[in-house]
Amino acid sequence: MSAKPEDSMTEEFTVGSGDVFADIGVELSAQDELKIGIASAIARIVHERGLTQMQAARLVGTDQAKMSAILRGSLKGFSIDRLVRILVELGADLDIRISETKDHARGKIRIGA
Repeated sequence: MSAKPEDSMTEEFTVGSGDVFADIGVELSAQDELKIGIASAIARIVHERGLTQMQAARLVGTDQAKMSAILRGSLKGFSIDRLVRILVELGADLDIRISETKDHARGKIRIGA
């Protein structure tokens, strides 16, 4: 006899804050946040342009394994500088705006498309 939908367990979920790392209790450094944001932009561009990992790697002068690591979010060993260079080689403009916080507290890194 099969279970009816009303007999199944009630599903519970929690609405996230929008920051998956904070939601699971992982504190990231400002550098890590920036690297993740840049890698996300790289992945978006590669996806939107329909590039394979090999094609993207050739465009930016690296190998497929390194491009794969970036696209999977495995960023250990990648500097911010290197990720920025890859982003620019993919044809992205990078605008940096620096502003002081109102209460002189620790600043935030925001990356937008």
